[in-house]
Amino acid sequence: MPFMASKHSPEFDQIRAQIAASAARMIAEDGADYGTAKQKAAQQAFGNSRVPGNCMPDNSQIEEEVRLYNALFFADSQPARLVHLRTLSVEMMTELAAFNPYLTGAVLNGTAGEHADIHLHLFVDSPKEVEIYLLNKNIQFEISESDNFNRPEKRRGRSDVEPQETLSFMYKQESIHLALYDANDLRNTSTASGKRIERANLATVLALLK
Repeated sequence: MPFMASKHSPEFDQIRAQIAASAARMIAEDGADYGTAKQKAAQQAFGNSRVPGNCMPDNSQIEEEVRLYNALFFADSQPARLVHLRTLSVEMMTELAAFNPYLTGAVLNGTAGEHADIHLHLFVDSPKEVEIYLLNKNIQFEISESDNFNRPEKRRGRSDVEPQETLSFMYKQESIHLALYDANDLRNTSTASGKRIERANLATVLALLK
């Protein structure tokens, strides 16, 4: 039987808060991604009952819960971990300066914990340029691909848009993920769902460290 709750009722707010807090714990403790953590948290709370979509917390609410969880349980270690990851990000962004790198994700927004990886967006004319550069540096990487729904052409339903490529490798025992975008994509400041893309260039990340 579906779980029933009015969107504007106190019960609705409690549901969202409960799922957000549970998801935040999974992210902070286990390194789960937001989508997986949200679904698991909803399932744990309500079993097989269908939870209406408008009862699910958005990522911003979960992010705030991750901050609170870190402050409560990892106050003695998370700040140093964040500085470490941002320092490595600066090193990698400096190395890849020719490819217009931007930091994104938990390392940028400050919620990065023990299991967090470093995510960079690169804006290039050709992904092969980055691949060749890494190979010349003797960096072994793995390639993955996904639909680039942030491209305006993809939003308009075109199927001939090239997939977005990500190169992943280890650097000083940390996982680095380079998402390779077309140089023109830098002008796109929002996702396909209309949310603002949070990313920072090298100067901004240096300022965060200071």
